[in-house]
Amino acid sequence: MVKAAIGHQETERAPYCMTFTPDGEKRLQTLIGPRSAKDFVDNDVIQIWPPWWGWNDLGTEWREPEFPTSRERVTGVGSYEKFADTLKLLRDNSDKYILAMIYCSHFEKANSARSIENFLADMAGEKETSRKFLNRLIDRNMVMLENFLCAPEIDGVLLGSDWGSQRDLLMSPAVWQDLIRPGEQREYDLVHGYGKDVWIHSCGNIEKVIPSLVEMGMDVLNPVQPEAMDIAALKEKFGARLSFWGGISTQQALPFGTPDEVKREARRVRDIMGRNGGYILSPSQEIQGDVPAENVLALLEVARERRS
Repeated sequence: MVKAAIGHQETERAPYCMTFTPDGEKRLQTLIGPRSAKDFVDNDVIQIWPPWWGWNDLGTEWREPEFPTSRERVTGVGSYEKFADTLKLLRDNSDKYILAMIYCSHFEKANSARSIENFLADMAGEKETSRKFLNRLIDRNMVMLENFLCAPEIDGVLLGSDWGSQRDLLMSPAVWQDLIRPGEQREYDLVHGYGKDVWIHSCGNIEKVIPSLVEMGMDVLNPVQPEAMDIAALKEKFGARLSFWGGISTQQALPFGTPDEVKREARRVRDIMGRNGGYILSPSQEIQGDVPAENVLALLEVARERRS
C-alpha cells in the first residue's frame, strides 16, 4: 500500500504512519492499557534504526566560536548482525513497508558538533572550512549507508536535517545550494542506486528548496508542517512528482481540538494531500503528551477509513 501511494496510485485507504514521544505514548496508554502504542496503532510503515555513527567526546573547543583545529572524533553505534536478524524477522512476519531511519544527516551532524549558532556562522564566514567539514561527514555517511543498503528487506531510507524555521530557511537558498545540496545529492543517488526510496525529513518552511529536492530525486517529504507551509499549495505545485508524510497539525488541532474537530481536520488534510495518491497520513510531528488520548483515537479512526 505504501509503495503504491508513493507511486501516486489511489489505494483503498491512505496508508498511515504516526509516532509518539515517550510522554505521548504514556498518555495514550491511559486508554489502551498495557498494550504498546506501537501494536495498538499498527502503522503501515515499520521504522527501523540501522547501525550509524556519532560524535565521540569532542573537546570543549568544538563549542567555541572559532572553528577548532583539532580533528573530530567519531564512534560507530549498533550491531550489523542484530540489525540483519531484526530485518529478517520483520520480513518473515510482515509485508509492510520497511523504512530505515537516519534522522541526522550532515547539516544536523555539523551543528550538533559546533552548535547551530556557530555552524551557521561558519557557513557564512568560513565557507571552505565548512565545505570540507561537511564533505567529511558525507564521506562517513556514504560508507555507513552502503553497509546496510544491500539488505533486500529495506524499502526506503529517511535522511533528515532541519533546514527551516517556521518562517523560512535557516540559511539563504544560495548557501543551501552551495554547501548542502551536493552532499545530499550523493546520498540520494546512492540510495536510489540500491533501488530504495528517498524520504527526507526537515522541519519548518523549506519551500524555497523543494523544487531542488524534487530535481534531486526526493520521493517523500516529511513532516510538512501546516503552520509553516501551505499544504494545499504544496500538493498543487509538487504533488505529481512528490509524496508527503505528515501535514496534520500537532500545534493546534491535535492538542487543542475536540475529537470531532480532529476528525474533520484529519479528513480535510487527507482529502487534499491524498488526491491521486502520494500521501502517508500522519501528524506533522511526533504525538506529544499534550495530545488527549481521545484525540489520538479520533485520528486513528480517520486513518483506518476506506475511501468512499
